[in-house]
Amino acid sequence: MITLFSLTEQGLALAERLIQPLEVLGYRSQIEHRAKPFIPRVQQVFAEAAPQQDALVFICATGIVMRALGPVLKDKYQDAPVLVLDECGQFVIPLLSGHEGGANHLTQQLAIQIQAQPVITTAQSYLNPRYCIGMGCERHCPLDDLECLLMSCLAKAGIPLSQVESLHSIDIKADEQGLITLAEKLGLPFFTWHKDQLNMMDQRLSTRSEYVFNTVGVYGVAESAALYGADQNQNLNKSRAESELVLPKHKNPRATCAIARFYRGDKT
Repeated sequence: MITLFSLTEQGLALAERLIQPLEVLGYRSQIEHRAKPFIPRVQQVFAEAAPQQDALVFICATGIVMRALGPVLKDKYQDAPVLVLDECGQFVIPLLSGHEGGANHLTQQLAIQIQAQPVITTAQSYLNPRYCIGMGCERHCPLDDLECLLMSCLAKAGIPLSQVESLHSIDIKADEQGLITLAEKLGLPFFTWHKDQLNMMDQRLSTRSEYVFNTVGVYGVAESAALYGADQNQNLNKSRAESELVLPKHKNPRATCAIARFYRGDKT
């Protein structure tokens, strides 16, 4: 359960707008608007949420949140995750329990859904971000269509090709010549994954397509392949940092592409 606290009419409008994206991500949510008395109610919800690691999302200034929660904070292993958004919905900030409680991950998911900027400030030594490309396509998709889409996505995300680790798709595309040739041309290893592996990424997708699921057995090939590939690299590099979707699915008439990030190294 995610509890959304709003203090103004503009904040309430944003809270109501967040209900559907949170449902897409698999979260139930409720709104507390101008809860009175504010501080006791916030502290009560926080205490009830902590054992289940349920999240609190505030649409207000961070100072208000810290003054309300300061007296009841314990530690990052016990406190409930807390996020703060500005009233315009431009920024999402994981304020408490970022790594351990999952606030960072929820921030990344929510920011993708509402096209906001995640502001993650936990201490890191991620000096080497790397990227995995996920792609899906029609059978016999031309190389030019695939390459143009991939390069357009890299440009949109501001990612140089030199930082791309690998190309990923679903295993029914293991013999897709366009993808094979594209990987060879760009000097990237090409990996494909079974639908059961890709479905492990289900709750992390920015969108879910029933049509794609009924066709190939996953709710999104490009995003799930990119995320699963990033997770495999993350595990290989023994990093405890979270992989994340940095560019949700983009498409042209014949193909889809998404980009996920992982890190070589570890958090401080």
